[in-house]
Amino acid sequence: MNFTEWQDWRPQERATLCFVIKDGRILLIRKKRGLGAGKMNGPGGRLEPGETAEQAAVRETEEELLVTPLALSFRGELYFQFADGYGLQCSVFSAKDCRGEPRETAEAVPHWTPLDQIPYAEMWADDALWMPGLLAGKKFHAFFHFDGEKLLKQEIFWLESPELP
Repeated sequence: MNFTEWQDWRPQERATLCFVIKDGRILLIRKKRGLGAGKMNGPGGRLEPGETAEQAAVRETEEELLVTPLALSFRGELYFQFADGYGLQCSVFSAKDCRGEPRETAEAVPHWTPLDQIPYAEMWADDALWMPGLLAGKKFHAFFHFDGEKLLKQEIFWLESPELP
């Protein structure tokens, strides 16, 4: 798929990711279940009916790590199309801190990771393409086509404001 093919695309589901970044570290999780089980990622998940993406980012972080992210900032949108037909739109947030101490739950194991040691080899293939921009303070819209866990195509737009190109 190229960008023009994405213009009429609609996801089956919407989700969020939330990355707490403070003191030269990022709070990652090792997912225990669901899409991406076993992989490292940020806490997040699907939006519930009537919930905003920001509300979902806070709720999911609280559910997965028992902490509340503070000073959230919208960073970008990820659009995923899978070869099996599944489509997912994911709003990405960063947080400057969190209230509480991250703890393991049935969903995830927390990992405070130095920013120069992010384990991209243990993450989804797209993360290494957009996460360095997120860490540099950039905003983005990124489009990815996967077949299972294999990344087939990608397009990333770095933005001055969170508007589609």
